[in-house]
Amino acid sequence: MKHIHNDLLKQQRFERVIWVTISKEFNVMKVQDDIAGALKLKEDWPREGDELRRAAILSEMLKNAGKHVLILDDVWDKVSLEEVGIPEPSDSNGCKLVLTTRSEHVGKYMGCTVIKVKPLFAQQALTLFLSKVGPNIVQNQTLMPILRLIVEECAGLPLTIVVVASTLKGEEDLLIWKNAFRELKERIEKVEGVEAKVIERLKFSFDHLQDEKVKYCFLHCALFPEDFEIWKDVLIECWIEEGFIDDMGTRQEMKGKGHVILKKLEDNCLLENGSSGKMKMHDAVRDMALSITRMNPRYMIQAGLQLEELPKKEQWSPDIEKVSLMYNSISEVSIDVLPTKCQLLTTLLLQNNPIKKISISFFTNMPCLSVLNLSFTKIKSLPNSISELKNLTTLLLRGCYQLRDLPCLSMLQELKKLDLCWTKIEEVPEGMDMLIKLRYLDLEVFTLKEIPAGLLPKLVHLQHLSFAGNNEKTSLKAKEMEPLKKLECLTGHFEDINEFNKFISSMQQRIGSATTSTLAPSTTFSHLKEITIYSCSSMKMLLPHWLLPNLQNLEKIHVEACSQLVEILGAATSEVKEKGSDALIKFHLPKLRELELWRLPNVKSICSKSGVMVCDSLQLIQVFGDCDKLKRIPPFVPLVGNGQPFAYAPPSLIIRSSTEWWEWLEWDDDPNFKNVLQPLWKDERYEPFIV
Repeated sequence: MKHIHNDLLKQQRFERVIWVTISKEFNVMKVQDDIAGALKLKEDWPREGDELRRAAILSEMLKNAGKHVLILDDVWDKVSLEEVGIPEPSDSNGCKLVLTTRSEHVGKYMGCTVIKVKPLFAQQALTLFLSKVGPNIVQNQTLMPILRLIVEECAGLPLTIVVVASTLKGEEDLLIWKNAFRELKERIEKVEGVEAKVIERLKFSFDHLQDEKVKYCFLHCALFPEDFEIWKDVLIECWIEEGFIDDMGTRQEMKGKGHVILKKLEDNCLLENGSSGKMKMHDAVRDMALSITRMNPRYMIQAGLQLEELPKKEQWSPDIEKVSLMYNSISEVSIDVLPTKCQLLTTLLLQNNPIKKISISFFTNMPCLSVLNLSFTKIKSLPNSISELKNLTTLLLRGCYQLRDLPCLSMLQELKKLDLCWTKIEEVPEGMDMLIKLRYLDLEVFTLKEIPAGLLPKLVHLQHLSFAGNNEKTSLKAKEMEPLKKLECLTGHFEDINEFNKFISSMQQRIGSATTSTLAPSTTFSHLKEITIYSCSSMKMLLPHWLLPNLQNLEKIHVEACSQLVEILGAATSEVKEKGSDALIKFHLPKLRELELWRLPNVKSICSKSGVMVCDSLQLIQVFGDCDKLKRIPPFVPLVGNGQPFAYAPPSLIIRSSTEWWEWLEWDDDPNFKNVLQPLWKDERYEPFIV
């Protein structure tokens, strides 16, 4: 289906090609939102309101959307087009509706021409298997007889073929192949039904993951809703919180290990790449994961199912280890539904629910609870029973915009991560000075009135520390920061430049370097991965061209609220004169993935007018707020080519901005450049990481 979608985009026979995933839990309002989003109508689209009114608005929008194809993917049950607001396709409007479903009945009910997708023929299946199993196996004739038998056991199902082939990739031991065939055959023979057999084939890959912690990392992905795209960085943070990644010297090393695990799961086709910076799980692979978590380890996963209350008491079996109820419509958390004791419960995920009330004694009978996520809920306070969670290591309250009061936290002495970002607290919670095991503390809170003197020096294990960058009441002092020898990531606001210089000086002494001048120019910033610049009102250029050779590891640039900034990447006048005014100046950033520009009223260019970007790695350009003078996206030059700019874009690039900004852009250099970038552009507002 993706191939058809991409083909339609290339052919340009239709003005729009819209793809919406329906999923097992059909939700009219979500489908309406997704179609409206694909139509770039977020400004005028009513986020609330009754379904009938929204359906009428959507129907009118689709009628005015020109000739289009609407693809509804993964339809599990009959869908009323009228209820959603989808006009009937006809010859007169030139519109087409395509849907994919596992049920022939659904297709017939909706009046579709049913086209059965048959299993691959034997030769097609073999070709696909060989394309995934590695060149050394393709050339190994000894393995061919047993390999063909394994392909037969995959029953011509592309997902199964790809997953099994990836599991055996590069393996040249004939005995291992014979054992794999025997195991696969036995698995399939012991179950009845098509879906059960598919799950057993996929479980073959899971069981061949040799590291138990990697298996837990995989199962954790099933805690998210079906078809959910998970930010890679968020997923790795989850694994760190759960203890699936062993403690290492630094948090950065642990994140590196997380990326290795991600790559392993992706190589085994248990996870797949989503949109920029995200991963997702194929729904059949997720079904396999859910089948495992119903047995051992035992999870209760009811994420994204539109629940309005907690599951019934009988569903909370005493052997449950993890519960995910994220992305529902639960407004109250009551003790009444729980069994006497959730003795083994270690993880409770309630984020992204409109929860307003939590029973006073709700946390009383959860002695082993380690991870609690209440992010993006509507709670105003937490019950005192949270103080009884003596094994709690992670408490996430990010985006609880109404949260003002927290009980004393002094009893939570195992706590390693506390996230209070975007809450409404005015004071640091009582007992924070007792949380000496904290490694991650996010207090990016604009209402916070002060940082108590003597607090930070007690938190000597901190690796990540965040305060609101524009809250002067939480200004940092070098003396308070000096004991934090393990700090790797810091966001905040220093009292003045002297305090900042003192802090930098202490950091340099810590790494054995008294002044910046002792650093060789070629090593300055050579390991830098992220640059975030906020509210530097006198800065006119961010990165000069001469510095770029030192930034070969730079992955992300975020610039915000710098009122005098004119250029992001600039070339000195002397460089332009030396090369000649018509000569191209290449801005080479081989690992840059993200460029975010916010509220930069005087920025006129991303790079100098004579410059081109050599940046095949670029995945995301975001432009938001007042950036009205930025009217040009620089041309790109591929890493391999003749060095001349042409209508080219990095292969994974996505551009996010308002419609107004996109329409103001100028394309004087190469009008065809717009045609290349248009499919990559999305009219989206900024979405923070939601965990």
